[in-house]
Amino acid sequence: MAEKARIAILISGAGTNMAALLYASRLDASPYEVVLVASNDPAAPGLALAELEGVPTFALSHKGLTRADHDAAMETAVQEAGADHIVLAGYMRILSDGFVERWAGRMLNIHPSLLPKYKGLDTFARAIEAGDSHAGASVHLVTPELDAGEVLAQARVAIAPDDTPASLAERVRFAEHQLYPRAVADYVSRWRDPAALLARVRALALALPETDERESHGSPGFRVGGEKSGKFFAYFADQHHGTPHIALLARTGGMDELLNLVESQPEIYFKPAYYGASGWVGIILNHPGVDWDEVAAWLQRSWRNVAPRRLTRLMDAADEF
Repeated sequence: MAEKARIAILISGAGTNMAALLYASRLDASPYEVVLVASNDPAAPGLALAELEGVPTFALSHKGLTRADHDAAMETAVQEAGADHIVLAGYMRILSDGFVERWAGRMLNIHPSLLPKYKGLDTFARAIEAGDSHAGASVHLVTPELDAGEVLAQARVAIAPDDTPASLAERVRFAEHQLYPRAVADYVSRWRDPAALLARVRALALALPETDERESHGSPGFRVGGEKSGKFFAYFADQHHGTPHIALLARTGGMDELLNLVESQPEIYFKPAYYGASGWVGIILNHPGVDWDEVAAWLQRSWRNVAPRRLTRLMDAADEF
């Protein structure tokens, strides 16, 4: 059975979205488990529900503490619980930039609007006043800018002619309880989803000049240099030749470098069958916490290795300074 993601849920009140996440985590196919429910309000009703269900809890009032000190205490509790993702579920605190940046790509939130519309508060009143046909909810990654992170999933809810902000909020809450567990499950599973991993590799590879994609030996491959004389600089391999890895294959400087990488960091690199004999390295993608900046650097390096001189001349000149 695949290892489950470990999530900490931060709440400030009743915790209805927390409850939806928790009960969804108990289903057989769930890719995540809830390892902590934490709150800035020791009286938050959601804490009692979590305790009843046997989930560890942590509570610390933010009153009398600086934002940085309170965030540090919350983060320590999350880390001690062994969480690898933080999910905000009605957590009514704006987090410090440092906290958010340390959890970049691993912190999710649900917002009661169809982002990018209506960031911030009073979203239902604003949607009704604007005459919108639908309101809804959005699950997004948390960034230092409020409600501005990548939107991962949305649910649309029709606005009735006689809706008030309160009545609309009631219906949107039902949608949130369906949306949030599904979005969290999909997101924490990305690291073992071949389609999601290929999409990320493809976006990085095709951003390089004069690159095209072509299948080679059953694998998506990426070439530079044109239709007739193009050369492959990367391949995407999905558990090929009996390996458990979903990987990017890229060119190294030679066999010595390849073997050194595999020996020193076997959790990241491996010698791929067939390609390894020519000095290609396998960069493992199906594990949590992939360094996508490093993946992008490997793609660019491998691209430069075979790209025509006319394309690399400016890069070479820049490297001299």
